[in-house]
Amino acid sequence: MRRFAAETARDLVRSRSLQRQNRRRCLLSPLWPLLSSGSQSRFSSSASSPDSPPAMGSSPPVTLDTINPKVLKCEYAVRGEIVSIAQRLQQELKENPGSHPFDEILYCNIGNPQSLGQQPITFFREVLALCDYPSILDKSETQGLFSADAIERAWQILDQIPGRATGAYSHSQGIKGLRDTIAAGIEARDGFPADPNDIFLTDGASPAVHMMMQLLTRSESDGILCPIPQYPLYSASIALHGGTLVPYYLDEEAGWGLEISELQKQLDSAKSKGITVRALVVINPGNPTGQVLAEENQRQIVEFCKKEGLVLLADEVYQENIYVPDKQFHSFKKIARSMGYGDNDISLVSFQSVSKGYHGECGKRGGYMEVTGFSADVREQIYKVASVNLCSNITGQILASLVMNPPKVGDESYESYCEERDGILSSLARRAKTLENAFNSLEGITCNRAEGAMYLFPRVYLPQKAIKAAEAAKMAPDAFYCRRLLNATGIVVVAGSGFGQVPGTWHFRCTILPQEDKIPAVVSRLTEFHKGFMDEFRD
Repeated sequence: MRRFAAETARDLVRSRSLQRQNRRRCLLSPLWPLLSSGSQSRFSSSASSPDSPPAMGSSPPVTLDTINPKVLKCEYAVRGEIVSIAQRLQQELKENPGSHPFDEILYCNIGNPQSLGQQPITFFREVLALCDYPSILDKSETQGLFSADAIERAWQILDQIPGRATGAYSHSQGIKGLRDTIAAGIEARDGFPADPNDIFLTDGASPAVHMMMQLLTRSESDGILCPIPQYPLYSASIALHGGTLVPYYLDEEAGWGLEISELQKQLDSAKSKGITVRALVVINPGNPTGQVLAEENQRQIVEFCKKEGLVLLADEVYQENIYVPDKQFHSFKKIARSMGYGDNDISLVSFQSVSKGYHGECGKRGGYMEVTGFSADVREQIYKVASVNLCSNITGQILASLVMNPPKVGDESYESYCEERDGILSSLARRAKTLENAFNSLEGITCNRAEGAMYLFPRVYLPQKAIKAAEAAKMAPDAFYCRRLLNATGIVVVAGSGFGQVPGTWHFRCTILPQEDKIPAVVSRLTEFHKGFMDEFRD
């Protein structure tokens, strides 16, 4: 009886499987001539093999052995295992208060300002609200709830959107009027013309980076020069698109300086291995290192890319985050144009985002890339890749235009906008300095000054005993340190090994984003932990 039931079940599975296959063939029949002969044979053989072994009990169709190996190679440290552990601890604290020696998790692992209490810029949010619900623009009450310049800006933006429909698709490069506004903002910033047709609006800067890696990478024989330490988006994107990361090391002793001799050394080394280096990534201000490049250094970088025929990929998403009086942000576009170089001299892609700066609108997913120095036929291919994604989200597009064209002198919102912007940036500068001083006061830790961005990247000189304990736990020594820190204090930082570092050195990245009243707790908890850690593992 049991055998009969099993055979009946198998027959039922075969019957349903054949029915599904026949339905699939019917659905695909209009496309059948487009399928390769190999594909036809696969469909035919599976459909004409009723006696093939049943699917029940076989291995799943997707396993780690059968997925794209490029996905396995890709890693993204800032949302890795340490964050999963932190989220588990947070849930345990919620379900069982007092279950750990801390009462909250302090996330210092990722540049996500509003998740840590930073407030959005009022003018930006007013305009977004009015654009998303335009019917309230005609209501008399609106005049008392929203500033006059926010209402006027919303009307201007809506007039640029076909049908005033923020829920509709746009042009694949982004709404033309918004690109006009962004180009005007770039021109005002740099003092050189900007073309709205060079602007591609994207869902944050990350998709733009992926788009360029996809364009430039043909095989593992293509390389991208990338700083070490680097933001893991770059190593992950290069891995996903099948290229080779060619590392160049920033000089920690020189404040994370970028030396042209190091670029040349790594370029020559890559060439000797048969790698064609296509582009140079420069992150300015630096992530995770927080340095701001000097203007003369930028000129050297532009000259190097021109001489070597490299595309310059300029990550400039922290351009508003400058905290020291002796440094200033200059875009690479401005530098190149000031040197007399135009589109025929250098290929340059500049990335900007609404997620960073003083706005910190990470969840709105807005950003753009400005693409210059590419031929018309290559530009068509970039546009084609952008078109595959249809368009970026309209809210992010609007926000990108607001970031590049905020309130001006004489606007009703100007004073409150400046107060909010300057309050955020000055607070970030104070937090950065407090954490920098705290790290440098600890035994076995050195930390370069925080010139910009949202991070510090202190070096930890770990005792040999700690390194051996990490090896026994099958962990990188800095990951071991970060795990112990989390379990003891609830502070989440990311091990330097996730960003790359000179072999034999150990670091961690810590954001400056916890609200200012939380910074003393970060300092005291970390100080107490570090002293105990060093005592425990002292050689």
